[in-house]
Amino acid sequence: MTSNTIYEAQQLTKNLHKIFAGVYSDFRVAALNEYKFELEPLCYEDFIGAIEKKLIKCIVLLENQIPTAFLVYTSSISEAIELNIIHCLGDEDLIEKRKILLEKFLEETKEERLEKTVCYPMLGSQGDFTGDIAHYGFKFVGLAVLRFMMQNTNSESILNNMKLSEKAPEYEIVNWSNEMMEEAVTIVQAAFENTSDALFDPRFKSVEGTRDILEKIVQGIYGEFLPEAVSVLLFEGKPVGFCFTNITGGKIANIPIVAIQKEHQGKGLSKHMLKKSVETLLEWTKSGKKDLLEVNTCTETNNYQALKMYRHVGFKEDYSYPQSYLPAGV
Repeated sequence: MTSNTIYEAQQLTKNLHKIFAGVYSDFRVAALNEYKFELEPLCYEDFIGAIEKKLIKCIVLLENQIPTAFLVYTSSISEAIELNIIHCLGDEDLIEKRKILLEKFLEETKEERLEKTVCYPMLGSQGDFTGDIAHYGFKFVGLAVLRFMMQNTNSESILNNMKLSEKAPEYEIVNWSNEMMEEAVTIVQAAFENTSDALFDPRFKSVEGTRDILEKIVQGIYGEFLPEAVSVLLFEGKPVGFCFTNITGGKIANIPIVAIQKEHQGKGLSKHMLKKSVETLLEWTKSGKKDLLEVNTCTETNNYQALKMYRHVGFKEDYSYPQSYLPAGV
């Protein structure tokens, strides 16, 4: 930063919309490769529309009155404040620009943060910022992204040849029905309340919060819900496990949650559910019912049991990133 450079961070306002377009365009170019976004970000008009509807908020950094960086966040769709992206033009004063944007964000969310956790998936090059934001109290969980590629014959071969544990006759795998919601809420909440997922998505810590997550999955808020590809494990006719699936956009399917009651764990039954869901999605792709390129999921980088399970079904680790979170009240 030169001695005559003046930085100022403020909310994006209408008078800046025209000159901010260039910075946003630069972000869109970087989104898929540099930041590992699965889908292309909103076009500029839709991005501005989302701000005007108060679905998202954007803090812009002015460098001598010219926008050169921005930060986007939202608190409208969960109990956490979701910091979505910090993007800067070029590499000059990168640490300083990110610091100014983050401090402005922390200032503006001060009251909300008394009760809400901040979560920030530091995808792609944003991972370089971990050492800096740690000074503000952020903590980190390593997440691995795994993919089952539909056109990968090796993945399909692993799926077809995988060996499953014996499933007692009391167990049966069926598809989702909405009447299962309350059982799903109870089972998922118990399975996730003490995991790292609950650290950056505190909804898992309560029954009502977990219900909010599952309702948003089932109602298609997080992507197209696929009830016929959701595998539900029954024991003596009652649900005891779930493998949810949806399409997060385009040709990408996702497995957001796999959960099973504690007393039924350790028997290899989650693999039965996961295999069934992936087989259904693969069959749909081959038949033309759905045009899918991949199924993806993510899990903690140190959750060796889950990583092993996904590998056995044909998933392969693609990349990992730090999922950061700032606990409420910090």
